[in-house]
Order: sequence, then structure tokens, then C-alpha cells
Amino acid sequence: MAFTFYVTKLLNFSNILYICSEMETSTNMDKPMNRIKEVLKERGIKQTWLAERLDRSFCIVTSYVCNRRQPSLEVLFGIAKILNIDPKELIGNKS
Repeated sequence: MAFTFYVTKLLNFSNILYICSEMETSTNMDKPMNRIKEVLKERGIKQTWLAERLDRSFCIVTSYVCNRRQPSLEVLFGIAKILNIDPKELIGNKS
């Protein structure tokens, strides 16, 4: 049980490092960018639905979606979990 916990934490840490490096290398007027808007559009999901699931205001979610503001890593992982997607897919350019 302890080994599984350690491996899970290690994998989460490697995802965080990857996400941080992607946010640093994304260039659009030197601001980190996310792909939340594209993912929501691809899946036909409304921002209001995501806001309800995240228990955040519509205004906050809109600021994430429009890249006026970047979600914390905790929120980013929450969005990824809700959308059933790898957090890496929410950061930077689609590869």
C-alpha cells in the first residue's frame, strides 16, 4: 500500500514538473497558455457546466478559458479529472 502511494505521488510530481516546464515554454506574448477552451469546444462542453463541477464562479472559469488567468496546479488537475483527460493535454500547444 505504501509503495502504491509513493508511486502515485511520484507520477503526480513528474506531471507537475512537465506542466510547469510547458507553461514556461509556451509563448504568446510571454504568457503561459492553456488549452481549456479548445478541449471544451472539442467535447461540446459549456463553461457553465465546468464551473459547476469545479465549484468555481463562471467568471473565474471564463478567465481560465480565455487565458486571462491561469489555474493553479490543483485546479488544473481538477479540470483534467473532470474532463477525464491527462493534465498535459491542457497545457501548451496540441502535439
